Amino acid sequence: MADSNFERAVVFIIDHSEAGAIGLVLNRPLEDYLGQAMPAWAESRFTNCTLFSGGPVDPLTSMALGEFRDNQEGSQSLLFANIGVIDLASGPESIPDHVVNLRPYLGYSGWGSMQLEAELAANAWFVVEVHPNDIFANEGIDLWSQVLRRQSSPVSWLSNYPSDPRLN
Repeated sequence: MADSNFERAVVFIIDHSEAGAIGLVLNRPLEDYLGQAMPAWAESRFTNCTLFSGGPVDPLTSMALGEFRDNQEGSQSLLFANIGVIDLASGPESIPDHVVNLRPYLGYSGWGSMQLEAELAANAWFVVEVHPNDIFANEGIDLWSQVLRRQSSPVSWLSNYPSDPRLN
């Protein structure tokens, strides 16, 4: 991608419909913690969670991906496995006790109707299966390379591709 917002980005698509698509960049940690950026969360058990930039759209919007211990009635809708979306604006008191991990995001990645389809048709993205560990990967690892490395196709070869091949 020529857009620096998506250079070596691992984007988790949350919803994709005729109206468009919404996703979160999983590998853009920020320097703030949830409790620093959102005072309502300062006394919560998730106050020290590193904030991530979910993408270039509306950086004042906040949401989180949560890891649920189990799927209980009344819990947030799960996207896959035991991962669900959590509305941070609802405050820490709205978080069920069975949320064991939280990854907060400011902003998101969005595509209008047929925009993502056009980018996919132009081979602008690698489409791969998400693994639950991708969502809560350690901030210090190169998630882009890790995700590519586990692919069984020649795409895995790109996992070692330098960010600037001129310096290779």
